[in-house]
Amino acid sequence: MKSPNAVGLLVAILIVVALLVGAGVWLVRSVTNALEPKLSVGCTATVGAAGYHMAIEQARNAALIADISVQRGMPARAASIALATAMQESALRNIDYGDRDSVGLFQQRPSQDWGTVEQIMDPVYSANAFYNVLAQVPDYVNLPINDAAQIVQRSGFPEAYAQHEPLSRAFASALTGQTPGGLNCTLAAATIIGSPDAVTAGAQEAMGPLAVLVPSTAPSDAGTVMTFEVPEAHGWMLAHWALANANELGIVQISHAGQTWDRNDNQEGHNVGWQPSETGTGTQVMVTLAAPIA
Repeated sequence: MKSPNAVGLLVAILIVVALLVGAGVWLVRSVTNALEPKLSVGCTATVGAAGYHMAIEQARNAALIADISVQRGMPARAASIALATAMQESALRNIDYGDRDSVGLFQQRPSQDWGTVEQIMDPVYSANAFYNVLAQVPDYVNLPINDAAQIVQRSGFPEAYAQHEPLSRAFASALTGQTPGGLNCTLAAATIIGSPDAVTAGAQEAMGPLAVLVPSTAPSDAGTVMTFEVPEAHGWMLAHWALANANELGIVQISHAGQTWDRNDNQEGHNVGWQPSETGTGTQVMVTLAAPIA
């Protein structure tokens, strides 16, 4: 028979061993979790092997800025300049504060004749105001992005725009439709029931006079399917606009030119991007809206 002291010692040893084993399991799990890829909600523009990331709000603003350049008949270079500018000035967020009286995406100043505060806080107005000045810059297409942006903005930090050039060029290429399928977004599950009226209004704002027709709608098991007929040259522009706005508008699927982006395949650690499908021709963009939960 063992003495009480021996039993106590044995119990103490077993407790220590159990604690060490538990600590080891915790450590292994911690290391494993650290090494596993995390869900990064947001949007990525890919050019070649390089990918550049934006938050959802940033991508949504970037899409509108880029689309307005196309509306105006300006080249993708103009969108690159505008996106680099807005990224530096406001981190592509429509903020109501800034240096002195600067506000908005481009931090334009009412005191410098950019418009009223209310006007500048309208992203459509502020983007057009930027492009109005950029269009007057001689040979801006062949200038370095930083230099063209600085001529428009007259910033106290004249070299600051250059750091955003790779990101701005990648997003401009995708959002103007120059890179088919070049934009992918990872989103959480839809929490907003899509509204056809809201999607139509947003698409018409983004595309402007580029012949966006009133879409046809049809119910499906997944939700309402909207089919936009658009000029083939602007199909990917609209498809990428829909993707950049999918979170806000309750969009769960987009199809164009034989490619489909599905929200279920691009959330919770899954990120497959656009996949081949038999849905959506070169002149159609099909948008599926989240259905009400039964």
